[in-house]
Amino acid sequence: MPIDFSLTEEQKQLQALARRFAREQIAPIAAEYDQKEEVPWQIVEKLHEVGLLNAIIPEEYGGLGIGMLEEVIIGEELAWGCMGIYTIPMASDLGITPILLAGTHEQKERFLRPLTEKPALAAFALSEPGNGSDAAALRTRAERDGDYYILNGTKMWISNGGEADVIVVFATVDPAKRHKGVVALVVEKGTPGLSAHKLHGKMGQRASGTYELVFENVRVPVANRLGEEGEGFKIAMNTLNKTRIPVAAGSVGVARRALEEATKYAKEREAFGRPIADFQAIQFKLADMYIGLETARMYTYYAAWLCDQGLPHAQASAVAKAYASEIAFKAANEAIQIHGGYGYMHEYPVEKLLRDVKLNQIYEGTNEIQRVIIARNLLKE
Repeated sequence: MPIDFSLTEEQKQLQALARRFAREQIAPIAAEYDQKEEVPWQIVEKLHEVGLLNAIIPEEYGGLGIGMLEEVIIGEELAWGCMGIYTIPMASDLGITPILLAGTHEQKERFLRPLTEKPALAAFALSEPGNGSDAAALRTRAERDGDYYILNGTKMWISNGGEADVIVVFATVDPAKRHKGVVALVVEKGTPGLSAHKLHGKMGQRASGTYELVFENVRVPVANRLGEEGEGFKIAMNTLNKTRIPVAAGSVGVARRALEEATKYAKEREAFGRPIADFQAIQFKLADMYIGLETARMYTYYAAWLCDQGLPHAQASAVAKAYASEIAFKAANEAIQIHGGYGYMHEYPVEKLLRDVKLNQIYEGTNEIQRVIIARNLLKE
């Protein structure tokens, strides 16, 4: 079968819809909500209206059932408008994915359909105050009590944690068992004993709500467990192997925005009697930004294609996430350099691009962890 790099008509339509939404709805308010550190709920409502919220939910449960490549196409566009705002639907897809991977038909009907009927979000709660990269070292306990689990512990850095209607929580039945003791439980908003505390003072992505979640004797039905006891760690890792690809897509969107802003400014700004775009030093910066952007996008598409084909994609996902996020950070940094002193000020959007995309190198597995994954796969081969 020949390789085809063209998008289908449906994919082009989704891209156009997301691009228009980012330009008309997200970009104009991005700076405002970054400064206010508030979630723009009206954007969540509008994403729901146009069908771009929770779109990975299968049609059987009320969603669009889009594939990973479509998710990537949409993600690049929304992140172009604001990486922080894009993180809201991206983190919701992160919370939905373990239910898609390990949930029964009844669980999918019960937890996913309500997320398509109104503007609603999901969340993924794995990290804790004392561990992030060491995901098997969980301290949040899930003690069996008849038909319930009793949850006690704290989760940290949880995107959408305070807004989500559905939270997939990873806990341990016995810390000594490490990954073999992890269980995945779906906790619904408003469950007694669950409290959410918003974290303030983030460097970037400030329009996305990040929370500490505290569980105090939270009773969760066994019927809310995904898979069996001991399968939670595998569910979490399989989820992240998929959802690192949309992080890469967001990074591509930021890199594209950085290149566009830098190119525009280089044509307008004059020095020594001519636009700075005439100087080879600036031209080389723009050329390198373009090389990185195109390479990152192509590899992100490749990782998405592997995922959609049902082929092994953990390695490609790690490469895409690490490479795209680093390329985007470099592009944002160069955009600031091209803007000079103005790039350091809120007046221009490039300083926000740098602050926002730094987190892409950290969440859903730091880029150091991505290199561990890549190296282990290489050594297995």
